[in-house]
Parts: sequence; structure tokens; C-alpha cells
Amino acid sequence: MVCSMTGFGRSEVTEGERKYTVELKSVNNRYLDINIKMPKKFNAFESDIRSQLKRYMKRGKVDVFISYEDFSESETKVKYNKAIAGEYLKYLQEMSEDFGLDNDVRVSLLSRFPEVFTMEEEELDEEVVFSGLKKAVDEAGRQFLLSRQREGEFLSSDLTEKLDGMLTNVEYIEQRSPEIINEYKTRLREKIQDLLEDKQVDENRLAMEVTLYADKICVDEELTRLRSHILATRQALLTGDDKDGIGRKLDFLAQEMNREANTILSKSTDLKVSDRGIALKTDIEKVREQIQNIE
Repeated sequence: MVCSMTGFGRSEVTEGERKYTVELKSVNNRYLDINIKMPKKFNAFESDIRSQLKRYMKRGKVDVFISYEDFSESETKVKYNKAIAGEYLKYLQEMSEDFGLDNDVRVSLLSRFPEVFTMEEEELDEEVVFSGLKKAVDEAGRQFLLSRQREGEFLSSDLTEKLDGMLTNVEYIEQRSPEIINEYKTRLREKIQDLLEDKQVDENRLAMEVTLYADKICVDEELTRLRSHILATRQALLTGDDKDGIGRKLDFLAQEMNREANTILSKSTDLKVSDRGIALKTDIEKVREQIQNIE
């Protein structure tokens, strides 16, 4: 299935007193570039999260936002640093003796000194926490993939329509090419007859000139290759089964189509063919722009 490189996925998973929220957003990129923003306490899980996400994406710049809430009362605890409090008390007593001051230190005063009391987060139960996080990442990944697939269907439909229009122009040029030769032969014969007046036209020389002209403007090979590239692109859009994504393949085919259209235009001496060649170039450029959105 064809997937767009732009997508969005979001999930919320609540397990007990823990809540996990995961959001995925992506835009076009030549390669897969995953940027994760999450609480520092989840840093140990980053490698596993990346491995999970790669199941749902092959290319694109993907921003991942992970938030975590723990509503349990045991998340943090107060720690009393007795050694630090003792250091403060020792120096206060020393100051009292040095300057002849009353030592009026109370517990309420001592407790306000830095680091006497600190707040510490309890250690995470990594197995339990990652179990919930994994569920949230997987659900966000599935939603993300679905959004890319829906957008991919629209892209595929639009591209197929443009490719059908390109085939119509190719068929017109194929049918028009023999007419151009016949018209040239007729014009050349008339011109020669005007110059020679009543003298006989040399049919062999006329045939040679027409053959040279036909070789010069012949675009049979270009049309054959162009048709082949268009059909290959349609087939790739239909199957969409490239394990590394079809975007790169389609981009290559679009470049080749553009090359053949340029050659057809450069050889054209007929206004009608030139108009169709320009239409081909216009559609190919539109196709190339759309392909940049495909994974």
C-alpha cells in the first residue's frame, strides 16, 4: 500500500496510577529521521522505542513527543541529610564561640539550610513502566500508519489520473508522427514542383530527403521508453509492496520520464506535437512534486 510521508498519530494509555501520552508527527525527508522528546527517566528506553517505531515507518522526519504522569503518592519522598545538618550545626557553634554570640539555633532554622532536606524520586520499576509505554507507542504508531495510508490513497489516486493523461498525450504523438512525415513529403513535393515548373520530380531524391527528415524527428524510442516508465509507475502505485518504500523508485522513474519528454520536445518540428510535449512536461513536474510526499 502507498503511504504518504506526512502523518499524525496519538495515543493515551492509563495503567493504574500511571498515564502515558505519545504523539507522532512527520513531514517529508529523504531518509528516516526520528527525533524523540521524552522525560529523562525514559532515556534508557530510547533504543527500544526507536525499534518499535521503525515497524510503522520507512522514511520521513518524525517528531515523537512522550509525556508521563504518575498519580501515586509514592512517586517522591523526602530525604533527611543528617551529615549535612551536622556540618551546619558544627560551624554555627564555632561562629558562636568566635564572635561571643548566643547560640540560638533551632531545628526550624537548621531545616531551612540547603540540602538538609531534599526531594528524591523513587526508582522506577522499569519493567512495569516500559510495559505501559510500549502499549502507548504501539497504538500511536498504528494511528500514525493509518493516517499515512489514508493520505497515500489520495496521492495514488491523483497520480494515477495524471499518468492516464500522460498516456493519452503519448498515444496522440504516436498517431501524429506518421502524419507529420506525410505532410512534409507533400509540402516538399509542392515546393520542388514550383521550382522545377514542368520538369519531372526525382522521386528517389524526394524519398531520400523524406527519409532523412523522418530520422531526424523520429521519437519512437523515446515514446516507447516513456510509455514503459508511465506503466511502471502505475504498477508501483498499484502494488506498493517495496520493502524500503516506493518513493525513491518513483522519483527515479519521474526523472527518466522527464528526460524522454525533453528529447521529444527537442526533436519536434510540429506545433501540435510540441503542445502535447509541453503538456507531458507539465504533468511530469506535477507527478514529481507529488512523489516527494510518498514514503
